[in-house]
Amino acid sequence: MPLFYIDLHDGTNFVRDTQGFDLPDITAAQARLVQVMRRVAQLLDAVTDRQDYLAIVRDQNGKVVLRATLTLDLEEVGSV
Repeated sequence: MPLFYIDLHDGTNFVRDTQGFDLPDITAAQARLVQVMRRVAQLLDAVTDRQDYLAIVRDQNGKVVLRATLTLDLEEVGSV
């Protein structure tokens, strides 16, 4: 089963996946990427006005095969 690696970048920190995931194909890698980004979304901080995350999936040869971005952009539009 091929290995896929999911690296994360938050605009400041880069986390390189060194362990990888044994997944049958690119479709399974995409599903795992969505799970990872869903978890990142759950951890977003409502205090910060803007947060950007980039995730890339590399295959076992190091080739980037998928990319995903997640952005939270909070903007106050009126008084409460």
